[in-house]
Amino acid sequence: MSAAGGVAPTDSQRPDSDQPGGELPIGGSALQCRIADAAVDLFYRQGALATTVREITSACGLTPGALYNHFASKEELLYLVVRDIHLRLERTVTDAQRATAGDPAAELATIVRVYVGMNSGFRQRSRVANREYQLLTAERRAQIVAIRRRLRDRLTDVLLAGGRHGLFELVGGDDRAAATLTAVAIGAMCANVSDWARERHPLSVDELRDRYAEMALRLAGARP
Repeated sequence: MSAAGGVAPTDSQRPDSDQPGGELPIGGSALQCRIADAAVDLFYRQGALATTVREITSACGLTPGALYNHFASKEELLYLVVRDIHLRLERTVTDAQRATAGDPAAELATIVRVYVGMNSGFRQRSRVANREYQLLTAERRAQIVAIRRRLRDRLTDVLLAGGRHGLFELVGGDDRAAATLTAVAIGAMCANVSDWARERHPLSVDELRDRYAEMALRLAGARP
């Protein structure tokens, strides 16, 4: 997800399907992915609540009723898009962390680099995933919240391990409450990259990853 000349890749520049920017929904047909692409763009620009089925299908050159041949409703489309963005992030974090397992400082830096890479390199998807999931029905929203909690708990466990090994000095102590608070702060810091990092930002995605990893280590009280 690096960007030459400081230009972050757009959501249309997709890497392999198992990466955060892969086609949505996972396992969907070409037309379903096309509809989802149009929906993400509209949800990003004007919000899911204000976006109509007609606008989504018109963006794909389809009739309004065509959406219902592929999705039960606009809400189901939103759910699948948001779910898959979160699942891709979780999968990418898990795979990346595995390569640095046993070194909490390296694990923390790795997780943060993945977060920042997704939120700066695929900011439309990230904004939609972080903002629009709250519009889902209770059961579907609970599924998204469960993924977000798993991601937070993964970060919390890394911080706790770093504290036990004397690598981190967390604000508030070395218990789970202190680690969770730090994990929430780091997660929010990374998620907010998508709010301000624009395609012409002077820092490349890799530079943002490096700086955020260093900031996260400082928040964790990493010792030299």
